[in-house]
Amino acid sequence: MKEKASSSLFNIFLWMVFVWLMLELLNFMRLGEDTQSIPYSEFISLLNDGHVNSILVKGEYIEGELKDTAPENKKRFVTMKIDDPSLTQKLLDAGVRIEAIRESTLGKTLLAWVFPLFLMIAVWWFLLEKIGGGAQKQFMALGKSKARTYIEHDIRTKFADVAGIDEAKLELQEVVQFLKEPTKYGRLGGRMPKGILLVGPPGTGKTLLARAVAGEASVAFFSINGSEFVELFVGLGAARVRDLFIEARSNAPCIIFIDELDALGKARGSNALSGSHEEKEQTLDQLLAELDGFDPSQGIVLLAATNRPEILDPALLRSGRFDRQVVLDKPDRKGRSDILKIHLKNVQLSSEVDVDQLASLTAGFSGADLANLVNEAALIATRRGGEGVEQRDFTAGIERLVAGLERKSRVLSEAEKNKLLTMRWATLQYPLLWKRAKRSTR
Repeated sequence: MKEKASSSLFNIFLWMVFVWLMLELLNFMRLGEDTQSIPYSEFISLLNDGHVNSILVKGEYIEGELKDTAPENKKRFVTMKIDDPSLTQKLLDAGVRIEAIRESTLGKTLLAWVFPLFLMIAVWWFLLEKIGGGAQKQFMALGKSKARTYIEHDIRTKFADVAGIDEAKLELQEVVQFLKEPTKYGRLGGRMPKGILLVGPPGTGKTLLARAVAGEASVAFFSINGSEFVELFVGLGAARVRDLFIEARSNAPCIIFIDELDALGKARGSNALSGSHEEKEQTLDQLLAELDGFDPSQGIVLLAATNRPEILDPALLRSGRFDRQVVLDKPDRKGRSDILKIHLKNVQLSSEVDVDQLASLTAGFSGADLANLVNEAALIATRRGGEGVEQRDFTAGIERLVAGLERKSRVLSEAEKNKLLTMRWATLQYPLLWKRAKRSTR
């Protein structure tokens, strides 16, 4: 409602400016068709001949009315005012009625100063409306959290969709039980950890596991990237942290997930030369204060993910803040097989595909790499026009991901092949020649 009211007021203001501009335009064009613009010399000539009936001095212009005896049936005229000390006496001697009005400079001032300023504001407002979703909304949302809220029915990810990290799933199943039955864990005086840090290489499923926790617990899920707290203006990051925790308390039980925590929680003093350390440190200080202030019994669980735990501030990792660290490593052979089975559910496979063999060929692959492999194999099968994805498509996909794109146009000539063979033979024979040379010198 407030946005609609502000929009209507802005439209009314635009109409008022439009009407004012039209009135000013009419004021400039109010001279009729019978009014002619004449030179000052012709005006003096008409005055000397006694054809001028009356004049109106208005700013830098002289508007006049001619007598019926004027030539060519001229009725009205306008001419520029020139500094002529004898003009007043000439008008009095000729019996011309003289009138003068004081011209208002308000219109010129508005046109010269206010209108350009208003035009700049209007253009700026229009750009913000098109790019950022509304100028007033942008102003009011500067200190607001950018966390994306997912209500329970929006999170369809479950633990069954996560594979290859069984130990981490067991650790976080306790968090799910706490969110479902918070009073159960306080029965013996214990409490849930305030923060749980997911640590592991890129692509191991940290974000997916956090969403699965929210999906299993059926609670609100606040997801935000660590870099979204840091802004150009000092203090906005800290304000967004406060707003995030206030919103989380009002939606408890819930999960707050901060991805890429290292962008926010880097050790203080390590980036002193970057010029933006003050804003980052204020944001981090506010996060530490919020971690000390909120009570886990309210049903709020803070999850964070990083692949660079060594650069985090020690104050962030101490007990009472991020109490628990869950390490997610690259999956083993069985884990890779389970991950491939999940990603192959929506792929039309040939009967010859052996998932266990694929798991053996993909040592060192992360979950994201395996998902990419399945997609590459499906694209390769589509490109060759196959009815289903075959084992050779997965082999070609592995070669594509490990070795890069095959360069079929790169053909070696016979001379290049002989040169490479000669260099290889010389490389193999060099140690033998060196040993013979040493023996001969003895």
